[in-house]
Amino acid sequence: MHRYVQVLRNTLLTVVMASLSAIATAADKHYTVTSPDGVTIAVQESGDPSGPAIVFIHGLLGSRLNWEKQTGSAELQRYRMISYDMRGHGLSGKPDDAAAYRDGRRYADDLATVLKASHAQRPVLVGWSLGGIVISSYLAAYGDTAISGAIYVDGVIELNPALITPHPPVYAGLASDDLKTHLDALRTFLALCFHTQPDSATFERLLSNAAMASWTMTRTIPSMTAAVTDGLPKARVPVLMLYGSQDALLQVQPSLARARQLNPRIQSMLYEDSGHAPFLEEAQRFNRDLADFVEQALQAHGTLP
Repeated sequence: MHRYVQVLRNTLLTVVMASLSAIATAADKHYTVTSPDGVTIAVQESGDPSGPAIVFIHGLLGSRLNWEKQTGSAELQRYRMISYDMRGHGLSGKPDDAAAYRDGRRYADDLATVLKASHAQRPVLVGWSLGGIVISSYLAAYGDTAISGAIYVDGVIELNPALITPHPPVYAGLASDDLKTHLDALRTFLALCFHTQPDSATFERLLSNAAMASWTMTRTIPSMTAAVTDGLPKARVPVLMLYGSQDALLQVQPSLARARQLNPRIQSMLYEDSGHAPFLEEAQRFNRDLADFVEQALQAHGTLP
């Protein structure tokens, strides 16, 4: 079976590489960095290299392709937009050892490595879904002195069953060794990300993208450690919790309540017509709100150019 999986991955790599080539006009450059434990992290930059920096962190089974509505937005081209593939995803390294994915600190170190290598000056972090855990883990390990603010986009506050909508057959399918079962679960999981489904070309691209992810990583994420109670309270910079009210994967109000327990200073915003992916479902609105937040965060720290 592993031979078939490798063939599938190679085919999907070709598809994603073609997608990356198609958006090359919006991307200034692609490069890789190496995390402290030796994992290669693929990075993309677009927009104005001298503009205020925004760093995008995707969610489970995603990649930097998730942010095309932002990196390709004319409205956001004045910013330096940095996106990267988390370990086990996209074009980044995919270790076979579960230990490479279990410790949330490793994801924090990956983000810190991207920030250091890119020389981004006090960027705003934008983390979708699992990317919220990455931001909290980063705050726990490094504090907030190197960033201007953070947006949790339908962010996972904690890997706590009380905050996550149960879909037992889907998550069992994602962990399955059976190829058909696994791929069918990927399709169902991706559909659950949207209240308003994307066009078919976008959905198929994101599905191919999800199928490239490491199976070892996918199985390990439920047991991933997350230093949320140490991280989120450390944020003195502006923090926005932005959720789609129709989210089918997270419990929105309990997540917001838990975030406020950990950090009463957070701001919140709800998109009534979006599900788990408001940056795709209501991209124009999201891009305006993102730009407004970036300006607010920079003004708060006197770092507007």
